[in-house]
Amino acid sequence: MKVCKFGGTSVASAEQIKKVAAIIKADPSRKFVVVSAPGKRFDTDTKVTDLLIELSNAALQKKDINEKLQLVVNRYKEIAIGLNMDGKICKVIEDDLRLRISQDQTEVELFVDNIKASGEDNNAKLIATYFTSIGLRSQYIDPKSAGLVVNDLPERAQELPEAYDNLSTLKNLSEIVVFPGFFGYTKEGVLRTFDRGGSDITGSILAAAVRADLYENFTDVDSVFTANPRVINSPVEIEEITYREMRELSYAGFSVFHDEALRPVFKLGIPVCIKNTNNPSAPGTRIVSERKKTKRPVTGITADSGFSILYVSKYLMNREIGFGRKLLQILEEEDISYEHTPSGLDDISVILRSYQLTPEKEERIINRVLNELHAEDAHFRHDFSMIVIVGEGMNNSTGLAARAATAISRTGANIEMINQGSSEVSLSFGVHKSNENMILRELYKEFFSAVAVG
Repeated sequence: MKVCKFGGTSVASAEQIKKVAAIIKADPSRKFVVVSAPGKRFDTDTKVTDLLIELSNAALQKKDINEKLQLVVNRYKEIAIGLNMDGKICKVIEDDLRLRISQDQTEVELFVDNIKASGEDNNAKLIATYFTSIGLRSQYIDPKSAGLVVNDLPERAQELPEAYDNLSTLKNLSEIVVFPGFFGYTKEGVLRTFDRGGSDITGSILAAAVRADLYENFTDVDSVFTANPRVINSPVEIEEITYREMRELSYAGFSVFHDEALRPVFKLGIPVCIKNTNNPSAPGTRIVSERKKTKRPVTGITADSGFSILYVSKYLMNREIGFGRKLLQILEEEDISYEHTPSGLDDISVILRSYQLTPEKEERIINRVLNELHAEDAHFRHDFSMIVIVGEGMNNSTGLAARAATAISRTGANIEMINQGSSEVSLSFGVHKSNENMILRELYKEFFSAVAVG
């Protein structure tokens, strides 16, 4: 029994949805289909989710919403026409949107969540209707009636343990289940969305709940690559990768798979396969608990930008009990999470995502660090990238950090920070954003060229 998730590009048009139907028809074990909202049909296109965000903003600002609402409805109409479906489903979708817009706007976040979730929800209704029209016995299942329960605000949305028991009953259905990704409901029946790209999470939760033999995640590439193909020309494809490696790569910039989505299937050891909707016969990349050892110690290299560094210096900092806790508490009180905290005897750097900062927050943080912690220096630096090298074989490879640092030095770029996780599966370098692509190319040459493999 397989759970299949189809991303936004896989369901962006009638042509793509026909491919999805062919994939499901080709394998009777594909019993669960989790769908995203329609994505981009071409590079300059707008995703339906982004159209829905614009619609919700217009509603919150008390502007005329009809034009923006019609843009969303027209996307579904175009798909329905291309699938030779009648107009009934489009009427259902438009009525659903108007109902959502009319609902309470007091809790802005929850109102926007409700509008955004309509992208996946209405696409699931449309796809289930289409499947039935071509002889694929299927049923649209609403996450609320199925029992995908999530936590309440203010924490970000995560499934509750009882969701798995609730969803497990779906395996008893004889029809193909078409399930919308991206959202669940609190125990009080309030809709909440997962983080952007959260349909991967829904698919993983469902796969764990029904104890699937395989979770297939369909996207628009044949496999996961060792590096970004937009930066590296024809990078090596990854045939097999461990959960830990994929988690590290996804978190650090690999956009193929949401970094949180592995947790449910990892606990049960359910393998995942990344496959291409446009080329379903390609073997794809398998994500497993343990993989065959290869000659290469490095599995992948990735980069993520948008980081800032808070630098703090105080003489004899290492002797002061509780200094690190107090510093992080200041950040916590500003609702800021951190990524890394490399430190020396008298100084510490806190690496964090820049989007969490505002000029006002920065000023407050610096003043508190100087006045409350009595630091000699505290300042922010911006426009950094994190280059991450990942591989299960790294902990048994002597001199790997030296090889990486030497490769970076060949570019002339400065390394601002080095951090190796205790698991020794990843090695991170903080560098200036302007040097990111140049460093990626040099590291790829070091670890993946014919010479490097030996």
